[in-house]
Amino acid sequence: MRNEKTTILGIDPGYGRLGYAILKKTPKKEELLEYSCIENPAGRKYHEKISTITQKIEEIIKKFRPSVLAIEKIYFNKNQKTALQVAEVKGIIIHLALKNKMKIIEYTPLQVKIATCGYGKASKNQMIKMVNLLTDLKKTPKHDDTYDAIALCLTCAARNEHLWTKYSI
Repeated sequence: MRNEKTTILGIDPGYGRLGYAILKKTPKKEELLEYSCIENPAGRKYHEKISTITQKIEEIIKKFRPSVLAIEKIYFNKNQKTALQVAEVKGIIIHLALKNKMKIIEYTPLQVKIATCGYGKASKNQMIKMVNLLTDLKKTPKHDDTYDAIALCLTCAARNEHLWTKYSI
């Protein structure tokens, strides 16, 4: 492993709530620098929600200068309208990452659960317990979306994919 630090931006995409986390990884330790949720009220127009998300992610990237984006792969669920809107948000996040010369790595929920819990069918509560054990959380996240973003960072750090030279999105 190279002797360098890497800053990872983990994103659990959504337009009502978007979880994010910033993790700094060095050869000796991992440190969560920030983690939270970007929340949009239910009554806001969709384009206003996208604007808020774009602005806040740009601020996070400017503040922390991450070199890697770890983002969750999206699967179509029963509500295709929701899935399409989440995919649009994900596209904006990927665009911002590319604009800032970040490496982009996508993970399935199965990969994240295996990396954090050692079991791909772990429950949400099991994953949350493992995130709490694996990190030094200064404050308890209000939403699962934040835990998911932290778990994405941990997955990327554990797999050391941020050190590879070629990435695909």
